Amino acid sequence: MLYEKNIFLKNRKQIDIHFGLTYPNIYNTAMSSLGYNILYNQINEREDTWCERIIYPDFKSIESNTPLRHFDIISFTIQFEEDYFNILEMLKKAEIPLKREDRNENDPLIIAGGPCPTANPMPLSDYVDIFIIGEGENTINAFLDKFKDSKKKLDEYLELEGIYIPEYDNQAKISIIKNMNSAYHIQDPIITAGDDENYQAIFNNTIMLNVSRGCTRGCRFCMAGYLYRPMRETPCERLIDIAVKTREKTGLNKITLIGAAVSDYSELEKLTATLEDKGFQISTPSLRIESITKETLETLKRSGLKTITLAPESISKLRKVINKNIPDEQIFTVIENAVELDFKIKLYFLIGIPGETMDDIKELVEYMKKIANMHTSMKNVKFSVNPVIPKPQTPLQWEAYDFKDIKNKIRFIQKEMRRYNIKCESAKKGLIQYILSCGNSDVGAIIEKSLTKKIPLKEWRENLPQYDIDDDLPWDKIDIGVEKRFLKIEHRRLKTLKQTPWCETSACYNCGSCEK
Repeated sequence: MLYEKNIFLKNRKQIDIHFGLTYPNIYNTAMSSLGYNILYNQINEREDTWCERIIYPDFKSIESNTPLRHFDIISFTIQFEEDYFNILEMLKKAEIPLKREDRNENDPLIIAGGPCPTANPMPLSDYVDIFIIGEGENTINAFLDKFKDSKKKLDEYLELEGIYIPEYDNQAKISIIKNMNSAYHIQDPIITAGDDENYQAIFNNTIMLNVSRGCTRGCRFCMAGYLYRPMRETPCERLIDIAVKTREKTGLNKITLIGAAVSDYSELEKLTATLEDKGFQISTPSLRIESITKETLETLKRSGLKTITLAPESISKLRKVINKNIPDEQIFTVIENAVELDFKIKLYFLIGIPGETMDDIKELVEYMKKIANMHTSMKNVKFSVNPVIPKPQTPLQWEAYDFKDIKNKIRFIQKEMRRYNIKCESAKKGLIQYILSCGNSDVGAIIEKSLTKKIPLKEWRENLPQYDIDDDLPWDKIDIGVEKRFLKIEHRRLKTLKQTPWCETSACYNCGSCEK
């Protein structure tokens, strides 16, 4: 049973727009998404709109049990490519025609946003009427104003910023919040009561403080790092004010610091020290090794944080390939400090980095063993090993996914690390994610087919995309600000191990994302 506080309930007769905010993944994941929560509160502040949540596997709303097909607008928030399957499943269960060409004026308008469709909307382009490109909160009010007048006259939405309409295959430029002072910060978060594990979000009953957006470290595999440039910070005083006011309203005392690069936040030590002085407990999902100080770790420990998450990614040579040239000494120092403070440690590693050999994998295994043996108890060190997935809008978008090579490497790592606390993602799952990430509109047919049939590995492998450096790409109509010219430069540099410095500490290297 689900019990929630701070949800919105409205009189349906007194609204113009009934908005279905749909998340194609489970409740725990949905309610840990800051963007999803922001849209819920922001849209419901409009008197003319009632925004209700529909969360997979349900196809009726949480607030009023309204079936999905009875909404005026159904909006999918998509953070993971694998959720494409759930989107079509939800539409099918709701008896809404899957293909946009088969829907009529009586069917809801289907829109979608989030990092995956922002980078490449094409796999879902036969099923979605309108894609929101970028940060949805920057576009949603103008979109809803337009809907009141235009309903399903799609051509009239073309004048809005951050809109891609498959029917017109228009050029679309990303829309992002330029100043975090004007961003929407939640002060009335939904509070979930009860002890049902199905309704325990990762950041359950915490104040999610959005310290920054974007990251300009330039890790060449990271899609989010290219989509949401430049880095934008919320002033420290504003964050403290939000935290205090939210606690006054809700009684919540736990804070989770949210951002693509929380530990790069320029006022992090001041922020954590001030929040600690005011009696808050502080945590953060992950920390960049380059920015972690012992003082920051000590503050987080005093706040009750038990586990820190780090991403060394690979051995030293291969870190240079992906533009993450962190010295081993720095990594080991952070781990030593964490062990001294009795943290549990979770570490993320990648395999399948361009140029990687089996000798590199053997070195990686020894590297992980060394880290595990640094802790007083090996069980307190957890490793997660995942294949590199070439993503659209990144320098790796021209790289292929070698299924057989990845499978062999995973098998070797599992055998060598069987005594350690390790989880390896499957090569097949990585293959499917790559096809969903970098595929064109033809991929939609496979997603739809999967609703009724199990897709054999052979068929997935037959649909592997592969692009040469001068090819037209399925997502070329989507302008994220970062120029393809710059991505090609970065692709050449990864072959030569040349580093591109962090733009916060060096001269601008003209990637295209800043208005300069």
